[in-house]
Amino acid sequence: MCSRILTLGNVLHKPLSLVFRQKPALQNNINSNLQKAYFNTTPVACISFFNKLPAEKLWKSVTSVSNPGAKKGRGRGAGRIRIRDLNRGQVIGIGKVNMLWPGLSAPVIRGRELLKQQRLPDDPERMEKLIKIRDSMTHFRRFKLSPIERGWSGFRMPGRKIGPPDPIGEDEYHGFDTIVLQLRSLLIMKGSLGRTRNVQAMVVTGNGQGLAGFGFGRSKEAPAALRKAKNRAGQKLMHFEIYNGHTIFHDFYTQFGKTKIYVQQKNKGYGLQCHRAIKAICEAIGIKDLRAKVEGSDNLQHIVKAFFIGLLQQRNHQQLAEEKKLHLVEFKAENENFPKVIASPSTVRTKEEIGKDETLDFTQYVMNDRLILKKKKYPRFYEKMPHYKIFLRKYEKYRNHAKIRQDLKVEYGEVKSFLTDKYPEEKVQEA
Repeated sequence: MCSRILTLGNVLHKPLSLVFRQKPALQNNINSNLQKAYFNTTPVACISFFNKLPAEKLWKSVTSVSNPGAKKGRGRGAGRIRIRDLNRGQVIGIGKVNMLWPGLSAPVIRGRELLKQQRLPDDPERMEKLIKIRDSMTHFRRFKLSPIERGWSGFRMPGRKIGPPDPIGEDEYHGFDTIVLQLRSLLIMKGSLGRTRNVQAMVVTGNGQGLAGFGFGRSKEAPAALRKAKNRAGQKLMHFEIYNGHTIFHDFYTQFGKTKIYVQQKNKGYGLQCHRAIKAICEAIGIKDLRAKVEGSDNLQHIVKAFFIGLLQQRNHQQLAEEKKLHLVEFKAENENFPKVIASPSTVRTKEEIGKDETLDFTQYVMNDRLILKKKKYPRFYEKMPHYKIFLRKYEKYRNHAKIRQDLKVEYGEVKSFLTDKYPEEKVQEA
């Protein structure tokens, strides 16, 4: 007589094969054919979702947020649950009960001794170590950068240098360096794929000697987008002339879209006083002294394109002299306004050929008759006080003396007047 006993899944966890034999106690009352009865058990596997779902799906069920909730910004705060790898720090064969398992947690033979299964003393610090390892997964320590390697804002990529472009065949970019200008994520909605996320990068690369270019890159991941943008910038290089190795040739006005930029030439040692993106471009090109004012839209891509357009449209001094057919003369305060001819045309116009309304001011000519609006200087606080009027009264007879001395040196080469020839003994001796 055989019968099957069905067991519950949560009782029998592993397949079993058991045979129960009934002892022949009551031989008189039981038929001889049924003296030996066999009871067979059918193994039934445990049916539970813990055995079917991996750890990734279980963590996802705890940490995930619905699409409407994600749009509202849920699941991004400081109190969110972080995924932990609970297998980290655990070794097969070692658990809460410290047992010695030959062939699993220890060798079968140690020397000439055959190890046997035995219980070892408990480790009271085991759970503390596991908890410490699991807590370390939720506290991420960012890689520390030196102040020189940091970007415009903390650890973000814009403003950081990522090295030269990748070599093309045997041609390498020696002396080049790339600066990240923009790195942003884009969400594109398509009918077939739905809403997809891409990363767009904009970089500028240059060798600091007048050769530079900018490029864009787009990819699913940020490193791939940066690599594409860097290589495209290396394939679109442009050459720019640098005046005296430190600045631009002249002031210029440039515009792209609704972004307007007024750029001014500055003396050596002035530095770069401009937008941070323009400063990065100047470092890539090799410009050291410049001032730029951005008006209108502050779109970063428009600023970069407008500045490159302005650099490409500038003309050197010889081209300006040929265009105007006049000598280009420089006056510098550091040289006491001594005239210096910078460029001369092949044919020079006479004074009669110059029109009355023709623009002869160099800055006004290169700016296309545009004038930069300068703020009105407000009077100083002490100009309304009575002692300032006393100072002006005493200083009145000495005013403009320094300017007159300078003009006389420019015109005559020395400080002299109509009385110098009449009274030569009173000639001023310069120190």
